Amino acid sequence: MGMGNPLLDISNEVTEEMLTKYDVKVDSAILAEEKHMPIYKELAEMPGVQYIAGGATQNSIRVAQWMMGEAGQTAYMGCIGKDAFGEQLKGCAQTDGVLVHYMEDEETPTGTCAVLVASGERSLIANLAAANNFKESHLETDLAKEIISSSEIFYSAGFFLTVSVESLLKVTNHAVDNNKIFCLNFSAPFIIDFFGDQVAAALPFADYVFCNESEAEAYGKKHGLGNDGKDLEAVALKVAAMPKTSGVRARTVVFTQGSSCTIVAREGKVTKYDVTPLGADLLVDTNGAGDAFVGGFLAQLTKGADIAKCVDAGHWAASIIIQRSGCTFPEKCEYA
Repeated sequence: MGMGNPLLDISNEVTEEMLTKYDVKVDSAILAEEKHMPIYKELAEMPGVQYIAGGATQNSIRVAQWMMGEAGQTAYMGCIGKDAFGEQLKGCAQTDGVLVHYMEDEETPTGTCAVLVASGERSLIANLAAANNFKESHLETDLAKEIISSSEIFYSAGFFLTVSVESLLKVTNHAVDNNKIFCLNFSAPFIIDFFGDQVAAALPFADYVFCNESEAEAYGKKHGLGNDGKDLEAVALKVAAMPKTSGVRARTVVFTQGSSCTIVAREGKVTKYDVTPLGADLLVDTNGAGDAFVGGFLAQLTKGADIAKCVDAGHWAASIIIQRSGCTFPEKCEYA
C-alpha cells in the first residue's frame, strides 16, 4: 500500500530559457511558489502537452502493480479534488489495476505537477492543492481499514511528510505492531533541509530507505555524516545503523545514482550493483525513473526475493520508464 500526494502531471518539452524564466534548476523537484503559478497554463497551451497520472508514491505503486501483473495486488491513498483532473487520476490508476481509495476534497482542485523536460532531464514543480489536505480521519473509513489490514508492505515518498505525518505514523505503528514492512523515500533535498523533524519522526519506523545521490548527500551534509555527505557509502551505513522502532529486521538503505552503481547498506556492509548503460539515443525522459526503481524493487520484495533481485528489478523498471515520456509503461511487463 502506498500513501502520498496524487498529482496530475502536466508534461512538456521546454527550453533552457523557460527554466531560467521560472528560476528552476535542471533535475530538481520543488513545491510551487507564487512565481511558478503561470507555468501550468503555459505548459498546457504549448504543442505536445501530455497529462499523466503522477505523484511519486502513486508512480511507484503503479509500476509495482504493472510488474506484479494480477490486478488488485496494490493499493493507494491520497487526496484529490472532486473535479475532472481527479477523475482522470482515478481512471488511470484503476486501469493500471491499482485499488485506489482517494479522499475527495469538494472545495480544492486536484493537485498538479509541472514536468519540464529539457534534453531528456526533468524538473518538477508540484502544486499540491487537494493533495495537501489528506486527513488522518480518512484512515478510519471501512475500506481504508481493510486495505491497511490486508497489506504486508507500506511505502511513502518523503513528499507526504509535508502533508500528514499523523497519517503516516498511524500506518507505521500498525506495521510495527503486526511485523509488517515500512519503506520510506527521502524524495528531495528540500524535504531533508526543511522538513527535518518530520523525516526524523518517520525514519525510526523504516525497514527500507530509498533516495538518490543528491538526497543522500543532502542528508549526510545536514547531519554531519560521511565527510559532509561526500562519502555516500559511509552515509548509507550510518543511516542503516540508526535506531529502529522494531528490531525484527535490519534496516536496508538503497542509494541510486542514475547510470552509476546503486549502493545498498545493510548490517554494516555495503554492496554495489552496477547499472546496465542505456544509449543516450534511447533516453526520452528521466521523469519517474527513481519512482520506477522503487516500484520494481517493491514488486520483487513482495515475492520474498533477495536484495540483488530486488535491485535488478528496480534497474530494469527504471530503464523502461526513461525510454518513454512520463511515468508510463508498455501494456505487458516482460521482466523475468
